[in-house]
Amino acid sequence: MLRKIILLSILFLGGLSVSMAQKEQSAKVLLDQVSERYRSLDGLQASFEYHYYNDLDGASQSSQGEVAVRGEQYKLVLPDQEIYNNGKTVWTYIKSGDFKEVTVNTVSRGEDELTPSSIYNLYKKGYNYKILGESTKNGKAVQEVLLTAEKAQAQFQKIKLFIDKSTKDLTAWEVSDSDGGVFKYQFKKLDTDVELSSSFFTFDPKRYPGVEVIDLR
Repeated sequence: MLRKIILLSILFLGGLSVSMAQKEQSAKVLLDQVSERYRSLDGLQASFEYHYYNDLDGASQSSQGEVAVRGEQYKLVLPDQEIYNNGKTVWTYIKSGDFKEVTVNTVSRGEDELTPSSIYNLYKKGYNYKILGESTKNGKAVQEVLLTAEKAQAQFQKIKLFIDKSTKDLTAWEVSDSDGGVFKYQFKKLDTDVELSSSFFTFDPKRYPGVEVIDLR
């Protein structure tokens, strides 16, 4: 009986140490600093490069865009669309030649949703994390942190964050999804000294005469 209790204790402590190792404390400290840095901002604006590839089917795509973020609100500008999110409503404006259309939806609160604002707090639920080391991006020292999904069925299995070592700003990230695709985002110009009002993240149809509005709320 005593031997059985000792064996169970060893198994429990062993499992506990493995579980704790999945969430590296030094990585949590760094991620908390990044999250706190983001919450302290009145807003940020950046231009970025985007790359996608999938080794399974050979698909690849590259693009550029601009993004503005404040809290849960963001505005994303891509070559053929703009997305406005004021925290409650999201507008997706499609612009292709003479075709112009905007769809209106209520903001989704899905656990797996990855947005320009959620990336700063994604580690807090559903992910393990560890520091991989340091590297250089755009001539600046960055720390690399790997987030790994706790659930095998999670949409995004791995997310690598690149964090400016001196400012604790997020400068780039790479996302691996469950279909073998890898998305890479890197800020080219980042301005963290801007003040953005709520109206900045709200689509105003008056500024786009003739646009078709499709309200799906």
